[in-house]
Amino acid sequence: MLSPDVLLAVCALYVAMLFGVAFWAERRAAASDPSVGWLSSPWVYTLSISVYCTSWTFYGAVGAAVRGGLEFVAIYLGPVLVFAGWFWILRKLVRIGRAQRITSIADLLSARYGKSPTLAVLATLIATLACTPYIALQLKAVSTSYAVVAGADARSAAFWAALGLAAFTIGFGTRSVDANERHLGVVAAIAVEALVKLLALVAVGAWVTFSLYGGLTPALSDLTPELLQLETVFGPRWAVITFLAAAAILCLPRQFQVTVVENTDERHLATAAWLFPAYLLILCLAILPIAAAGLAWLPPGADPDMFVLSLPLTQGAEGLAVLAFLGGFSSATSMVIVACIALSTMISNHIVTPAVLALRSGAQAGSGDVRRIILAGRRASILGLMGLGFAYHQIAEGSSALSAIGLIAFAGVAQFLPPMLAGLYWRSATRLGALLGLGGGALIWAWTLLLPAAGLPASVLELGPFGLALLRPEALLGLDWLDPLVHSVFWSLSVNVGLLVLGSLIETPKPLEWLQSALFVDAFRTDEADAAGVVRRSPAAEDLFVLARRILGADPARALFRDAALQQGRDGPPVPDDRFVNRLERELAGSIGAASAHAMVTKAAGGETISLPELMRIADETVQLMEYSAEVERKSRQLEAAAAQLREANARLRELDARKDDFLSQVSHELRTPMTAVRSFSEILLETRDLGSVDAQRFLGIIHEESRRLTRLLDQILNLNLLERGEVELPLAPTDAVEAFRGALETVRGVAHDAGVRLEVGPMPEAAVALAEPDRLAQVFINLLSNAVKYNDADAPEVRARAELRAGAVVFAVEDNGPGVAPRDRERIFEKFSRGWDRTDAGGAGLGLAISREIMRRFGGDLVLTEGGLPSRSGARFEARLPLLSAKTAAE
Repeated sequence: MLSPDVLLAVCALYVAMLFGVAFWAERRAAASDPSVGWLSSPWVYTLSISVYCTSWTFYGAVGAAVRGGLEFVAIYLGPVLVFAGWFWILRKLVRIGRAQRITSIADLLSARYGKSPTLAVLATLIATLACTPYIALQLKAVSTSYAVVAGADARSAAFWAALGLAAFTIGFGTRSVDANERHLGVVAAIAVEALVKLLALVAVGAWVTFSLYGGLTPALSDLTPELLQLETVFGPRWAVITFLAAAAILCLPRQFQVTVVENTDERHLATAAWLFPAYLLILCLAILPIAAAGLAWLPPGADPDMFVLSLPLTQGAEGLAVLAFLGGFSSATSMVIVACIALSTMISNHIVTPAVLALRSGAQAGSGDVRRIILAGRRASILGLMGLGFAYHQIAEGSSALSAIGLIAFAGVAQFLPPMLAGLYWRSATRLGALLGLGGGALIWAWTLLLPAAGLPASVLELGPFGLALLRPEALLGLDWLDPLVHSVFWSLSVNVGLLVLGSLIETPKPLEWLQSALFVDAFRTDEADAAGVVRRSPAAEDLFVLARRILGADPARALFRDAALQQGRDGPPVPDDRFVNRLERELAGSIGAASAHAMVTKAAGGETISLPELMRIADETVQLMEYSAEVERKSRQLEAAAAQLREANARLRELDARKDDFLSQVSHELRTPMTAVRSFSEILLETRDLGSVDAQRFLGIIHEESRRLTRLLDQILNLNLLERGEVELPLAPTDAVEAFRGALETVRGVAHDAGVRLEVGPMPEAAVALAEPDRLAQVFINLLSNAVKYNDADAPEVRARAELRAGAVVFAVEDNGPGVAPRDRERIFEKFSRGWDRTDAGGAGLGLAISREIMRRFGGDLVLTEGGLPSRSGARFEARLPLLSAKTAAE
């Protein structure tokens, strides 16, 4: 143990140093000293964001690692994900914050949803409810760590810590009435504290690794699977904690303060996007060795939240213990200071100041009277917040509920996320939807998580209120299998989002809401100056000056009006046109918030009107942007469809090219065979002088027959082309199609007998009259029957032919038990030069079926390949269909 006097002296020196840093920064900034330009650097800005790392992160991360293994990593992973995507969310928040003079997250929501004071009050109450126990957690961390190191009374330590932090926050957090102005003194002190807590935790981690363990390898070997808990960590609870941590970096009032309000250049986000995750990674690496060493070197039952302090103390490293204490002290104090600044601004702007002004509505206005009210309200709010935090600490002292209060606060402020994101990206989100969603989600969060942690009666937890089991806080509507944190986040955010959407759908946004939605959703496209003429107010310049003087003070008000007059080119007071009135409202919003500033300027102007033409112009521009985006998306889909069609066409062309090669090969074969015979026998006739008349006659017959064969092949090709172009006139006349079919059967019967094919003729009608040309019809039937005979290679080849009347048509079917047609060839079997399947035997040129189908279509029918064949094998079945000729048509 260290002497309490020594530790108090160290704390006093440390706090004095922080006061000195803050005072020096404020003085140099007021004097516009160039030497303090580094205070506005992205490095200091990033270090101020590390206010996220509170004593819960400094001390509690080690305890979380002991209790839940790698679960503590989720607390660091959430912010890393948000900063990795800074370009989409954080950049937009910063841009809106600067343009709208936003002072807090409550002010952001109020400004987006029509500058609603009701929404601002609701957000302020929720933030205060969520963060007050969190402040108590910091006080507990300070008092407990003080008790561990010095063995002194923790209660008195918490009291003096609360009092000292309140003094520091009031001294440097309420020096200016403009809450939108950077608190350079506070930021400088927070940056120093960020370095101290980083140095302290890394020093303890390095000491544990290289002094206690003797190196990195022994330290890593002690990270057992039991400690890491890999099998149980990565589940729904881990995902929810990651989500809550990501939401907290956006929605915690202190994080919004340092990330958005304190930002002076949005380009600093590019540096913070990698530097802040690197800061968190360095902290994270020190956690596991400390947790493992605490389990190995400290006695069983030691508080894992205090391993960072207990390890150096038990091993005699008192100097390191003091440094660790200062690191935890820095983590707690930086959080409390910034949280109190943010919350006091919200309470003062949205609750205290409007209430006081309402009570003093008839009192005479004086220069700076509102400014004094604002400053007094903020200082009183800081004292009240510290008092509430201390009271909660005293009430819950010794309760295990405080160990989880960080996640409870995260779940509470996560209720801001749906209305925030909807306000940034959904133009139709309305004030009613935001109020219902935020209120409903907060009630569910309080019932399912906050109140059980605060100590609801056991009967309510087990049986529900009034015995209603469906309303049990940790098993709402019977959902009792989820972790309590997961259960609360699921129900609260589901209700929040559902009511937000429902309220936005049932209420039409008011004109001012439409305007604000355009400024927020299109923050990178809508110029603030373009919207200046939308809200029309007609105040007197004197009334506006009185209002500005009451809030800003006499000198700042005169400077503002003088600058506006110079911009207008006037020597006297400025003309209170729309642009100037909106500028004044933004300036006042930096001090009292958007809702209060809007209400006071509107009251001074005697009301306001919305310029519908200007509002419609902004809306039209937005619609045009949306239509352009939709058109680009439609064109993109068309291009994708065209590309798909091109791919199909290319595939088709490749297939046709392959068929062309097959055709040329087949045709060359078909032409070469008769041409070879004609040439060979012609040469014999020319070269042989003593050839007998019998041989000469025979050779001439062969030449004649091969020439006719060659002519038939060429005629087939020519006839098919003419048929496809419709240039062949077929003399159609009433024809008995059944008789033509029987004639074709007789013609093929001899070929079938020679080939050993059994030809079976099935039932058929006596007659079927159709419009056709008899010879062409017989040609189709002969082609079908001869193909079935020629290509049937079954062991016992069979061909069956039949005809039937069907729905006003006669259908002729030819089926066999041959090899059939492969599925891939069924679509192209009727195309020119296609033979249906790969064959090595000699066959036709692949024109017969194409010609036959074209002939049948000229007769008004069709030729199709259907499913089936004879049962013994798959086979093939072709059907030739002809419409019957009615009696009336035949008579005509």
